[in-house]
Amino acid sequence: MDIPGLGAVEQDEGTGWWLSGERPIAMLGGARCCIVVEGYDEDDSKQDFHRAIANFLAADEAVLKAASSAVFAYYKDMLAYTSPGDEAHVPIASPDDVWSHVQFGYEPIVSRYHHGDKRVYISLECNCDWEPEHGLQIVFRDGNRVCKVGPYDGHLTNGDTSGDGSADEVIYRHL
Repeated sequence: MDIPGLGAVEQDEGTGWWLSGERPIAMLGGARCCIVVEGYDEDDSKQDFHRAIANFLAADEAVLKAASSAVFAYYKDMLAYTSPGDEAHVPIASPDDVWSHVQFGYEPIVSRYHHGDKRVYISLECNCDWEPEHGLQIVFRDGNRVCKVGPYDGHLTNGDTSGDGSADEVIYRHL
């Protein structure tokens, strides 16, 4: 099967999700990723998936840089739970420095948010030096705007996480 923007994809037998071949992602500094597409077959508006994928593949590092302050706020919240000498007690001086402590995941997941705005989102699970257990989740609305960062919880918005739809526009919800 072909998905526009990804080309030939293979279906994972266990999940039924579609997996692309590896490709460099400019926004992630050229990191090579396999794009995972969830819920595509049964979706009535596949063009929303195509648009989000195209946006994600075309985006540059400025998209991430716009979320630096939110990621730094997550780091600062987690720092409060560590002590000097702890492995996770990592000194990061400013939001500009936070990305050098993030290891991007290699399987961004494209899926539709079935609550709220019903748009297509791309979720990326990452490792980060300051939170080895829960890592960092970065979610992109329509593939080109960071709409949620924080510990990985699998939710696509902070409204989804909390059950409060008004929090859908909150990029980072303090712990």
